[in-house]
Amino acid sequence: MVDLPRRSLLAGMAAMGAAACSKISDSAAANSIFTAAEDGHRAVHRALAGKQGLAPEYSRAERSPTFRGNGSVTVEDPFYQSQLAGGFPDWQLEVRGLVDNPLRLSMADIRALPQRTQITRHDCVEGWSAIGEWQGPQLSALLDAAKVRKGANFLVFRCADVLYGRDYYESIDMVDAYHPQTIIAHALNGEPLPEKNGAPLRMRIERQLGYKQAKYVKAIEAVASFDQIGQGKGGFWEDVAGYQWYAGI
Repeated sequence: MVDLPRRSLLAGMAAMGAAACSKISDSAAANSIFTAAEDGHRAVHRALAGKQGLAPEYSRAERSPTFRGNGSVTVEDPFYQSQLAGGFPDWQLEVRGLVDNPLRLSMADIRALPQRTQITRHDCVEGWSAIGEWQGPQLSALLDAAKVRKGANFLVFRCADVLYGRDYYESIDMVDAYHPQTIIAHALNGEPLPEKNGAPLRMRIERQLGYKQAKYVKAIEAVASFDQIGQGKGGFWEDVAGYQWYAGI
């Protein structure tokens, strides 16, 4: 891992611009049908929405009075708790995997990057929604700085929380990774992210359901496939509960 000089990294990046679903049968036939249906859903969504189709954005007057936490609402790890108490002075976000220029960014680095602010609706698979104002750098800026290799097909988000004895993770493809509304959020409604909402960093992938919005993010890993990750399905809930990997809305 290479720690880049903060000034040169930020200058270079600035120059670049800116819970449960029913589980299907475990039989091979059922899995084959599931995969085919999911691929068809994804293809139709992409054809309709287009590569740069935007999720709706709202006014500040439309923000929800509260934004509930869901899934993990705390991280019991002692290092995390010490960082939370001190405002995350030593928290670092890594960008690694199939990249030519691995990155390690502090929270100060993240806040110093060009920022995007967007007010969007969070839709949970459990049936509730909330509108919040999110702020953070576009993921695409970090990927450009890290120089993602051509062989990378997905991004895996490594998280600090643990559920049911498993490390939490999620993933997206490169279309959503470079979408202009895909940001690494550090603020909610003008304030630093609360612990229940994923402090200090969470993903906002606005065209997908809430379980894709990984919280407590500590690393972003570019990979060619999910074969050696979890159960090979691309995410925590995909592994343990049979959720679809692509959760477009």
